[in-house]
Amino acid sequence: MAGTSTHTVTNQPPPLVGYDLFTADRALVEAVERYTAPDVLDEVRTELSGLGRTSGSAQVQEWGVQANEHPPRLRTHDRYGHRIDEVDFHPAWHRLLGKGVSAGLTGAWIRPAGHVRRAAGFLLWTQVEAGNCCPLSMTHAAVPALRAEPELAAVWEPRLTSTVYDRGLRPAGQKPGVVFGMGLTEKQGGSDVRANTTEARPLAEAGTYLLTGHKWFCSAPMSDAFLVLAQAPQGLTCFLVPRVLADGTRNVFRIQRLKDKMGNRSNASAEVEFDGTWARRVGEEGLGVRTIIGMVAATRLDCALGSAGLMRQAVAQAIHHCTYREAFGGKLIDKPLMRNVLADLALESEAATALSLRLAAAYDDGSESERAFLRLAVPATKYWITKRCAPVAVEAAECLGGNGYVEESGLPRLVRESPLNSIWEGAGNVQALDVLRALQREPGALDACLTEIGRAHGCDHRLDRAVKDLFTELADLDGIEGRARRLVERLALVLQGSLLVRHAPPEVADAFCASRLGGDRGASFGTLPAGLDLVSVVERARPVS
Repeated sequence: MAGTSTHTVTNQPPPLVGYDLFTADRALVEAVERYTAPDVLDEVRTELSGLGRTSGSAQVQEWGVQANEHPPRLRTHDRYGHRIDEVDFHPAWHRLLGKGVSAGLTGAWIRPAGHVRRAAGFLLWTQVEAGNCCPLSMTHAAVPALRAEPELAAVWEPRLTSTVYDRGLRPAGQKPGVVFGMGLTEKQGGSDVRANTTEARPLAEAGTYLLTGHKWFCSAPMSDAFLVLAQAPQGLTCFLVPRVLADGTRNVFRIQRLKDKMGNRSNASAEVEFDGTWARRVGEEGLGVRTIIGMVAATRLDCALGSAGLMRQAVAQAIHHCTYREAFGGKLIDKPLMRNVLADLALESEAATALSLRLAAAYDDGSESERAFLRLAVPATKYWITKRCAPVAVEAAECLGGNGYVEESGLPRLVRESPLNSIWEGAGNVQALDVLRALQREPGALDACLTEIGRAHGCDHRLDRAVKDLFTELADLDGIEGRARRLVERLALVLQGSLLVRHAPPEVADAFCASRLGGDRGASFGTLPAGLDLVSVVERARPVS
């Protein structure tokens, strides 16, 4: 038939599927090996390789596409006019969430090397479809908050850390596993949660209240329970709000609408109203922020891990494309200018992975010094890594040319997702101000960070100079709030530099220090200086299919 012979497909890469996302990520494998005790390392490797193969399979990748293309739908009433406030999800969403739960992504608190193995798994699973990672994150992060009320924790923690996903809306006591959400912000206050107006009225039964008010952003509204903040008689307090009460009746949890979000389409984020909603107090009255801060810190680390995962997938797709695509007489990956771009992206991805896994290891350690380290390092890491995600995703899409602007490539989904983690759980200014707060109130936090950075002292002159510049910044407290972002950026960069100098191959550490700490780099990706071993940097980041 006329024209048929013109349609010959050449010079296109094969799909990047059917491979092990874990073993193909050398930086991640090395970080897991670095922070996992020898007696459980084989178990952890096997577990993560299994999840890596699942994540890289064509079937699971297709589930991610389906969940994204069929966003959740709100049903406020049934056919008879009864208020039901339910959210319907595509079956692919439930399959993904079930896989994530069964992979232990909510069970970090109860297993050896639990946080490192869970962080690595979360980084892998984000690369399939980031939307389902939101309830996984909140379920995981609810544990430290609930431990403020040991009686509650004893009831809920076994179900939170379960590997069984049970999607039915039933009393939690009848379920082998549960998922949690949270509702902190209100429309009049946003990140200023102390401006919350939701009222909590005590009932006769100790520790129980009725809530009246609203939450402007309540993610994963299909969850079994939620941690929320409300104003009790003694001030802002943390509460547990079950979706279904013990007698099987639905709690008052009115979903007004679902947010129409730029990305993260597969995940439902809702505006909800409370009107005589039964709740159980968590922690003491008036100490709501202190109670829930453990949950917030854990979800902030997940924001960094999620961004690291998105960056890794974007870089893997870019390198894979350039490995096969030919232009101007040769493979794109062999062109010096494209190699510079890919190496620059790979450096950003590896630095994000290294720092995120270091924080997970601090959770596993649990010592006083590591807790102090986390107090400062978590907001600094969340600030910087999540900020780097969007430019990495956009540049990676550009590596594919026009193909990267087409939905089927998967890059547009990564681009739309890329700003999310910077905005959620406290946007950039909130993180920067939290760093200042830690510096002012908890001097041990700075000591712990400087001890970590100092482990690389003398290993690279550019890192040593950057640390001196950081000291200068810290010594000048005049107008410090206006310079907070600059300070936090420098802190995160020297933390990354210290880790890479000690643990990454010399060519990676050299390129990072030259460009990020030595200042020998332009404002965009692909401006690394001459004299670096960029071939080795790119090859290290290349996914093996």
